Amino acid sequence: MKIGFIGTGVMGTGMINNLLKAGYSVLVYNRTKSHAQSVLQNGAQWLENPREVAQNSDFVITIVGFPKDVREVYFGENGIFEGIHSNLMLIDMTTSSPNLAKEIAKKAQNEGISALDAPVSGGDIGAKNGTLTIMVGGEKSDFERALPVLKAMGKSVRLFGDSGQGQNAKMVNQIMVAGTMTGMVEALFYAKSANLDLSNIVEMISGGAAQNWSMDNYGPRILKGDYKPGFAAKHFLKDLRIAIDSANEMGLNLPGTKTAEDLYQKMVNEYQLGDLGTQGLIKIY
Repeated sequence: MKIGFIGTGVMGTGMINNLLKAGYSVLVYNRTKSHAQSVLQNGAQWLENPREVAQNSDFVITIVGFPKDVREVYFGENGIFEGIHSNLMLIDMTTSSPNLAKEIAKKAQNEGISALDAPVSGGDIGAKNGTLTIMVGGEKSDFERALPVLKAMGKSVRLFGDSGQGQNAKMVNQIMVAGTMTGMVEALFYAKSANLDLSNIVEMISGGAAQNWSMDNYGPRILKGDYKPGFAAKHFLKDLRIAIDSANEMGLNLPGTKTAEDLYQKMVNEYQLGDLGTQGLIKIY
């Protein structure tokens, strides 16, 4: 089976490597070819554009930066929809707009092929270790067909309903992460200001009622001064904006998420730190 994979960033690289380890042939494309060198060295094959990837694959997986990038990859010149064929399945694993996921699924259905939205959580560590949480929207039969491929990349793979519902589930996840990230940063800021030992604080929180993934995974990085992006702040800001836009469409007010958006907007736009990991938020304090 041939799997096309578009997007060889921090997340895509780990995911591709796990597909290769599982025995799949992987055909890749990325806007910047140099970013694909590590997976090419591991056995992936380069193709020149998304159209060629679609033409030569049984599955096409995409994980790119922003909804505009998703739209370009699928609907643009030499895009995926220009290379479709019978039995092709499309899986967008970008965190993107639920409405765009529905648009892709409708276009796929009209073309007689299948599409799933399947955003992920777990960061660079989960992508590298194949332990991602994968949230899926689409038809159950398509989900079952894609399950072996998805399980090569993730530990928890769940179907949440029709097209777009994977993206809605991811918004739920990001709303929760917004709270844990801001809580972690402010807790460490307070602890430092109170002259507490930060290593002891991280260990204490990780063993008590305040334990959370953000502190477990990003707290130690902050203590080491490691702000490399397991997940870039500019992409998290994008996710928060999608969550708020989707909430507005439902008539919901999310004041906590809005506060997190304001903080990350300050980090990305005012401090110009959008390429740092989300843990870099502590730099604005």
